Amino acid sequence: MDNTLYVALSKQMVLRRELDIVANNIANADTTGFKVESLMESARPSAPAFTLQGPRPVKFVGEDGVGRDFGQGSLRQTGASLDLGIEGRGFFQVTTANGPRYTRDGRFQLDGTGKVVTEAGDPVLDDGGGEITLNPQDGPVLIAEDGSISQGSSRVGKIGVVNFTTLATLQKVGDNLYRNTSNQSPEAAAGVRVRQGMLEGSNVKPIEEITKMIEVNRAYERISRMMDSTSELARTAVSRMGRVQ
Repeated sequence: MDNTLYVALSKQMVLRRELDIVANNIANADTTGFKVESLMESARPSAPAFTLQGPRPVKFVGEDGVGRDFGQGSLRQTGASLDLGIEGRGFFQVTTANGPRYTRDGRFQLDGTGKVVTEAGDPVLDDGGGEITLNPQDGPVLIAEDGSISQGSSRVGKIGVVNFTTLATLQKVGDNLYRNTSNQSPEAAAGVRVRQGMLEGSNVKPIEEITKMIEVNRAYERISRMMDSTSELARTAVSRMGRVQ
């Protein structure tokens, strides 16, 4: 196999990974708070696999990780008092068995002890990093745009909304949660609004993702045809050389 085929194969491997990511975007088009992802790639200069001819080094195609667009998703009305959407740049704080996590998914509820928790049962934190406990007997829960929680005439807490200077430090860990992979400490989010009775939809644009999927498939097929043509050309050359000898 010559260098052309190795370079083409490296691109096909990246395209397969890109196809997986696009398919995942489409599958999560209706997932609350999901953020669209894209594959980053770059040229990787390396020693040629076949050293008798061609340029040195050969530039293979490599994966540079997954980029994530944290842009705002649309807010939809649900009417549930503990459904919360963030308008602006920020994250709810959640404590889990594996440490603190951050999310845009505001589908919260009360557990058996009155704690505000996620659908997975992880406690949601207030602006001071503590758990939030409500008493259903104290009346309806009202949550202001700044996150302040009231029942009756009493203020009982405040939903914590934090942000990071560099969002690239956030790594997706499943269940719509992110973890902080750096020493950067979260700070209180500025200029955000908490919307009670609303949830943020994903920021996936299905038509764009379907178009991208078609383009990736076509690119993969073009490379496959090119590889077949290159292999056939090599076989023909070898056959002719054999006849000449």
